[in-house]
Amino acid sequence: MSQRRENVEDGKELLFDHGAPFFTANNTEVLSLVHEWESKGLAAIWKEKFGSFDHTSNKFVDLEQEGLISKRYVGIPGMNSVCRALCREPGVESKFGTSVGRLEWLEDQNLWSLIGLDGQNLGQFKGVVATDKNIVSPRFTSVTGKPLPLDLKLFPELAVKLNDIPVRPCFALMIAFAEPLTSIPFKGFSIKNSEVLSWAHCDSSKPGRSTSSERWVLHSTMEYAQRIIAQTGLQKLSDATLTKVAEELFQELQSLGLNISQPFFKKAHRWGSAFPATSIAREEKCLWDGNKRFAICGDFCVSPDVEGAIVSGLAAASKLSELFSCL
Repeated sequence: MSQRRENVEDGKELLFDHGAPFFTANNTEVLSLVHEWESKGLAAIWKEKFGSFDHTSNKFVDLEQEGLISKRYVGIPGMNSVCRALCREPGVESKFGTSVGRLEWLEDQNLWSLIGLDGQNLGQFKGVVATDKNIVSPRFTSVTGKPLPLDLKLFPELAVKLNDIPVRPCFALMIAFAEPLTSIPFKGFSIKNSEVLSWAHCDSSKPGRSTSSERWVLHSTMEYAQRIIAQTGLQKLSDATLTKVAEELFQELQSLGLNISQPFFKKAHRWGSAFPATSIAREEKCLWDGNKRFAICGDFCVSPDVEGAIVSGLAAASKLSELFSCL
């Protein structure tokens, strides 16, 4: 649930939900949370029509007519609004721009010590909840050049589940138009039989968004992203590579025959670990070690979506709260 700010030459600021475009809620606990967020003005239903486009037949299908509809929720005024609000909850101290490079278990003190990527001591803690699957993935070393933050020898029973969780990568293209794209009958649609694009949505059609321009976000197929990553690796991409990706994604959108005008803004973003390809704790909802008060949670535990991440986070919170209530 993220939002990105981009500035154009005239100083105008553009906002894009370049990650998850929306979320659904079927779990009772999650629904209760969502209704609370709605009451606080942090979330709302995205009441637009959605469809599916077949690149082979060049035809749209209305998902509502097919009966394939469910309530789609979005954060207000951006998808990161819920997370920002949680960071401001009483008793929460948030640190931004800080990366944890190492988690050390201090056996003699029965505490966790967190060390930053730059070697800075971030403090000692009674318990830790980790939500980034890459703390035990070789991808962390590929990107940072540093050893894994968490020594799996501390959790031999969890090592098999945690070792290199497979992911489905994605590239996102953020584009902005001066005028509405009237040739597209839906504000969000999946794309079938394309080797390049899998999804497109009109970000500015969401409630609480600026309508001074029409902004769209496109998602690539997993296969396209894998092909680019195989060529470039996981290091930071050059501007030339991102420009090339942006052109290819936009050209694919134009090839759909939808009479798409030229945008005044166009930028690609690599979402290297977009969707987990497996669920490692579908029954338990999270991974937990009560002796060391350590939990790992996220969409990779339950299901590859926002609701799955919430369910897993609630399970981890429950484990910690139960433990500390007994201390």
